[in-house]
Amino acid sequence: MKRFNRTLAAVMAFSMLVSVTACTVRSSAEREKNPEPSKPEYSEPFNTPVPSTPGALIEPDDQITDFSMFSVYVGINKDKGNEIKELIAEKTGVRVEETWLSQYGMTTDEAVDSIIASGNYPDFVDCGDRNIDLYKNGCLVAWDDYLEMYPNLKEFYSDEEWDTFRQDDGHIYWANVLGNYYGKNTAPTHTDMAFWIQVRVLEWAGYPKIETLDDYFDLLERYYEANPTMPDGQEIIPYTCICESWRIFGLDGAPTLLDGYTDNHCVNVDTTNGMNKPAAIDNNTTDTAKAYFRKLNEEYQKGIVDPEFEVQTYDEYILKISSGKVLGMFDYYWDFGYSTEFRYETVGRTGQTLSELGCDYVPLGLVAERGMEQSYHVYNELSDTSSGIAVTVSCVDVDLAFSFLNDLLDQEIHDLRFWGIEGVDYLIDEYGLYYRTEEMRIAWEDPEYLTRHVCEYSMMPQWKGMSRDGINRMMPSEQPSEFQAGLPKPVVTCFKAYGVENYVEFLGSARKDPGPWYPLWTWSNMLSTDTPEGWAWYLMGECKHKWLPEVVMAGDFDETWNEYMAEYQECDPDVFINAAQSEVNARLGI
Repeated sequence: MKRFNRTLAAVMAFSMLVSVTACTVRSSAEREKNPEPSKPEYSEPFNTPVPSTPGALIEPDDQITDFSMFSVYVGINKDKGNEIKELIAEKTGVRVEETWLSQYGMTTDEAVDSIIASGNYPDFVDCGDRNIDLYKNGCLVAWDDYLEMYPNLKEFYSDEEWDTFRQDDGHIYWANVLGNYYGKNTAPTHTDMAFWIQVRVLEWAGYPKIETLDDYFDLLERYYEANPTMPDGQEIIPYTCICESWRIFGLDGAPTLLDGYTDNHCVNVDTTNGMNKPAAIDNNTTDTAKAYFRKLNEEYQKGIVDPEFEVQTYDEYILKISSGKVLGMFDYYWDFGYSTEFRYETVGRTGQTLSELGCDYVPLGLVAERGMEQSYHVYNELSDTSSGIAVTVSCVDVDLAFSFLNDLLDQEIHDLRFWGIEGVDYLIDEYGLYYRTEEMRIAWEDPEYLTRHVCEYSMMPQWKGMSRDGINRMMPSEQPSEFQAGLPKPVVTCFKAYGVENYVEFLGSARKDPGPWYPLWTWSNMLSTDTPEGWAWYLMGECKHKWLPEVVMAGDFDETWNEYMAEYQECDPDVFINAAQSEVNARLGI
């Protein structure tokens, strides 16, 4: 395979990772006699009996088995002796040493290729969409029998949902551990696509109802005319967008949502004739797509759209948003929100932070025509089956590994992971509700406290939604009192003005089934250019990168749009659309 022809340096670098994370069985007495000071200070394991009752927490014991885990995602390294990790180890008999791709200065491909080539794997892995390669190379253990043994794991998904993880040999080899809700979906935040607007703009206008593109840009225009600069003199940017490289979604992603569809990233799936007769539609050529780009063109000519949008890099884009001077944009929250933090910076001589000025954003679910239903927020839990936590064939004790995954979903352990220790990290009021003091909240934002005390096992199975007590939330971030405590005051005021309590309610998307074909990006993202549909998909993307900025900036919109459509048709989009239709049908079983 070509992937194995990466540089020798990459393989050597990852062999160091494997030597650190691969689990070696040694007794504590042996460690004392033969210390290995040349190695990093990672714990070494020794065997422990499997609990006699599957899934039962074992009693505190001197015997702890140390497992290793590698993830291609970003995580926080925990101190040796981390307090909650040790409590969990006492209760489960397992301690996991987590390592992250960011520690090794490698790409995902380099790391995964090196894992496969080494033949010596960590006990647990989560390699994103490269899990499929680990499976194909025989590196992973099938889950099927263990799901029947461990009820908490079995409960994590329905039988139908577990079936979506099955590979071509009929077995399950990993589970997506994020975004699954116990009882009901209680998410207060929207991290996906939306048209975003600063709360100060809504406050200035008296908190109006904003439904359409015309409503949105009319408000941005009026606010900009009345408030052309920031308090420190910087000129306001009414609207910007990102279209650099793969982030073209900041420019081309809106038409699907404006038409009320769930965003599958590649086609609209029309269910006018019923959920059992869906039709794949090209979202680049609809009337709404043309009207949307015409509107951006009009706003560009007025000076409302950032004149630098075509050439700005992602870093430049984030810098503008972080300055507070951008009133609105279309984007995923995860693409900009975690890189912008307003509340600690003061602006000019105002003595106020950007958050206090109202520069935080709220999401708007704009539609093509007033009164339409919109689907910007998807309420279903399972959206991606291409990645997740897996157990490898190198694991020192496979049964204990699955027992541990099961135990992590026990309510007591789950509370330890995410709420912490009662009396130290949270309190319980007379009604049984968990809450934190301001000092506790500050502690859980302190990196030193997180590394020394907190152990979430963040890429292991976890619930959101309701606690099993039916009162509290599994996650503090979804507990209403804790969520409200973390909001800037202007955002709280905005929510009260609209009669809502959080971002999801503010957005107001319809609660409906996105369809068994959702999400289709798990298909389109994996297409090879060696296939006709993959080649067409690639050409379509290149064409949009070339033409969509030109369409927005054109002096003659209609002429430029027609030129764009002519070149777009040369990409054979029907080949891709027909393949998408086949994929939709296959997911329906028709």
